[in-house]
Amino acid sequence: MSQTAPIPHGLPLERDAGPFDPPREITRLREARPVSPLIFPDGHEGWLVTGYDAVRRLMADTRFSSRQDIGIVHVPYETPGMPVATEPSPQVPGLFIAMDPPDHTRLRRKLTGAFTVKRMRQLEEHIIDIAERQLDQMARLTPPVDLVEEFALPVPSLVICELLGVPYADRETFQVNSAKFLVKDQSLEEKMAAYGAMATYLAELVTRKRAEPGEDILSDLARHDDLTIEELTGIAFLLLLAGHETTANMLALGTFALLEHPEQLAELRADPDLLPDAVEELMRYLSVADIFYRYATDDIELGGETIGKGSTVVVSLLAANHDPQRFDHPDTLDLHRKARGHLSFGHGVHQCLGQQLARIEMRAGFAGLLRRFPTLELAIPAGAVKLRTDMNIYGVHELPVTWTETAR
Repeated sequence: MSQTAPIPHGLPLERDAGPFDPPREITRLREARPVSPLIFPDGHEGWLVTGYDAVRRLMADTRFSSRQDIGIVHVPYETPGMPVATEPSPQVPGLFIAMDPPDHTRLRRKLTGAFTVKRMRQLEEHIIDIAERQLDQMARLTPPVDLVEEFALPVPSLVICELLGVPYADRETFQVNSAKFLVKDQSLEEKMAAYGAMATYLAELVTRKRAEPGEDILSDLARHDDLTIEELTGIAFLLLLAGHETTANMLALGTFALLEHPEQLAELRADPDLLPDAVEELMRYLSVADIFYRYATDDIELGGETIGKGSTVVVSLLAANHDPQRFDHPDTLDLHRKARGHLSFGHGVHQCLGQQLARIEMRAGFAGLLRRFPTLELAIPAGAVKLRTDMNIYGVHELPVTWTETAR
């Protein structure tokens, strides 16, 4: 392996090659050295992993810890987008995405029955109904409208609220605070304040469900006496956040990408059977959840490099999903591509628990939207679309769209 100098901390992570492509510098680094040394602002030398094979192996190796209380660099980001090393984050009870086995295993095991493929398929018709009802409301509006506000955000929010037993009428509380939680450029105190506001609300909710359980996932969890209220609150926060933010951004950004690739959009309209492959390709191509952190608990060989014990490792799923060693012409959106094997849902013990739910929501959302609005188009120039470069889950803040007719 060539011994190039460590990358300085000013490395940009924003998508400067366009709204859908990896940053040019990240692409260059992946080609030159898929596991690259990286110097953080405080002088700590860590690593940036961008190659598909290296990212996949790293995420399957539990020696790369997911805990954020033992030295992992905590977001916020420094302009133009490189993480700043700060004090470790506190361990939040129930937030199993930031835990390692056996703690992670104990909590995640309690949820596996709720998100089985079989159970998700049983919900598919209901999810389609939710999407169609939202499209009915949108069709009654006079365009232009914001697709995020009128469709992309409400659909997964309605679905996850119903599954968890969270009143949809309370959506402003969790949508506003989850958005605040995901802002990149903020202090740990600001981030934890957003979490605290949601935790206060959710702690009251799960306490009520423990006293009077209903027919929903949080009630099922509340029946487990070995889970504390604090753990139930953390689990509820994670499921609620992940359950609406990622899918909402995929629906909006995916629509933007399709509108910007009219030949691909035309093929999808002409052949609805293409939709399952299209969803996988959009997941790969867009990679809305890009940057993750791991912490080496031992000296570990990866991609021809030795990652020293105690090193912070920055992982780019976007770069891995655009690796030409794994996907031909990866920077091209190709809805005919068999993109299974992409890393957008993660890999290993932390692979996304709700991935089947997300797939169903995206299939229902895109199918309904494209059928009901055959003349859908952007209402503003593509360059004027407000991108979520300031957020830890990528997407668009707003997507103004218009149409000349709707279909049933």
